[in-house]
Amino acid sequence: MLAFEQIPKPIPASIAHSAELAYLVNLAGEGLPYYLWSQIAEPGESPFEVGRQRACRESGGFSYRHAWVIEQEQKAVSAIVGYPLQHEETESETDATSPIAPLLELEALAGASWYVNVLATFKDFRCQGMGSLLLNHVEQLAIDSGCRDMSLIVSSNNTSARKLYQSLGYQTRACRPSIPFPDSGSIGEWELMMKAL
Repeated sequence: MLAFEQIPKPIPASIAHSAELAYLVNLAGEGLPYYLWSQIAEPGESPFEVGRQRACRESGGFSYRHAWVIEQEQKAVSAIVGYPLQHEETESETDATSPIAPLLELEALAGASWYVNVLATFKDFRCQGMGSLLLNHVEQLAIDSGCRDMSLIVSSNNTSARKLYQSLGYQTRACRPSIPFPDSGSIGEWELMMKAL
């Protein structure tokens, strides 16, 4: 275990981190990303390969260009994906019964905030302060970009993540029931948490 002062500084993610990013995105998303990727995977293609390819994109919410990582031995062991939200006045084409629908509803309530899409750490590297370090890093980026609020969505059953966010000043603003999907387990509700900068 590293002491807090020994944790490497966050660095911008690169395409070389795409496999780790896909895994961490799925961790943060309580398995929902894997389910969604499995719906678009080609025959014989792993859902994680779909996620890896999406991480390699130059644009889109889940892109290495919106990610910062903490490395150990040249591998990303903790990552954050975030960006300023820009809502367009268009009708949603998402089916109301889709498991992603409550997440999109909550995201729409976050306004013009800096949205933390993903924050996750590999199990062996948790409880070392990496999540706090990454959040502080993007909060400064948000301030520099002119955003006045931070936002994120978390499962109500993810007590350790919620405790971290609350300790850093995030408060629950809205909740939506989760919609079950195969192997979803007990997510509880999805919570929109926000923090004024």
